[in-house]
Amino acid sequence: MGAQNCGFGPASELVAVSRLLPGHERVFVGDGVAAAFAWRNADAFDEIREAVRDEAAGAGPEPARDLLDSSDLVVSVMDAALVVRAVAARRPVVLVDSLLSFWQTGRPLAEIRELCASMPRSSFAEAARHLGGLSPHERVIAAHLLATHSVVQNFPGVTRRVAEIAGPAPGRTVHLTGPVIDVEGLRKVPAGAEPVWDLLINVGGFKNFLLDFDVNNAYVRLLHRWLPDLLRDWARFRRVLVCGGPFGGHRERTVSAAGRRADCRFLPQRELLPHVASAPDYFLAPGLTALHESLALGRLPLALPEQHYAHVFTVRRLGGTRFGRDAGRFADVLPGHRIPEDDFAGTAALVELAGRILEDDDLYARFRRTFNERIEHYVSLTPAQRSRGVEELRDVLGGEPLASVLARVIGHHGPG
Repeated sequence: MGAQNCGFGPASELVAVSRLLPGHERVFVGDGVAAAFAWRNADAFDEIREAVRDEAAGAGPEPARDLLDSSDLVVSVMDAALVVRAVAARRPVVLVDSLLSFWQTGRPLAEIRELCASMPRSSFAEAARHLGGLSPHERVIAAHLLATHSVVQNFPGVTRRVAEIAGPAPGRTVHLTGPVIDVEGLRKVPAGAEPVWDLLINVGGFKNFLLDFDVNNAYVRLLHRWLPDLLRDWARFRRVLVCGGPFGGHRERTVSAAGRRADCRFLPQRELLPHVASAPDYFLAPGLTALHESLALGRLPLALPEQHYAHVFTVRRLGGTRFGRDAGRFADVLPGHRIPEDDFAGTAALVELAGRILEDDDLYARFRRTFNERIEHYVSLTPAQRSRGVEELRDVLGGEPLASVLARVIGHHGPG
């Protein structure tokens, strides 16, 4: 089992899948932020192996060959290289994808389909070379065409993409599912618990192909500058929990201002969920997994400004909902600033924009003011308005339960 090393979304979805397969020996293989999340939620796996990263383009972490050869099934959450490794090792593989409508392709799907059909399967190195001209997004599409089964989370635009990928091949089915989240963990969250925190801020894993805690980290540094001002500006937020990857281990910190306090921590997922359920107000980086968990608990969050291009895409596609309309955006600070319609370039532009806001006192003051306006609107929502906001998102994002889909596509790959 492995997940794309890009924020906490893929790894948290893998944890959700793994928890639904208790009858199997579940071995996580990965590195980076995905491995950090796996270790923080180690009870979801029977074994965790941190793999050495293969520096070849798109190769990702390399699982031990004996592990691949002896496995009954490989499960990948958006890790295209792991799918190719499984195919080269002639093992059945399930690809789980929560972002199918997000992947951008610069070439016709038929061309990618032909590349997959002609891909050598004698070794991973040869297969990787064969697909080497594909962009990272196109490799995920290729992985869908190569996988034994594809499980795709519902989102606006996904249905059309599912039909395209299923294509003319007889017997190829792409399985559409609802939220890929830890349903059992959500069920265990106690109802009506007294809140420990007045506000929960979930910044997610943050780290991806460009962003890191110490490099291209203007967003995190902006967060550090803003937290004391948040405490000064909002008397109602006396106790704040800020949770996410940037605050793991020695990066934990406590921020105090105006007699109020923000504790910055990295909690295991099942420890975080009760706070999602009980905190009166909730801000989150607009990743889909965290949003689905919030909706499952009946909570409407306020979206923080975008960390990377996928957040721009998500908020835009949900623009017809209260969540999308009310989201915090860097465009509120610089309305004329254009974000390129590209994953890498768009993310780089957001890094640059966060850096400008951080360093320019006038821009920072505008950022503080405009997000305070978003907060003021959010906290003024009535319980009925928040409930309607939750229901409209559930209507847009719902689907067949993940457990039912997995029972269909994985159940027959039993041990031995």
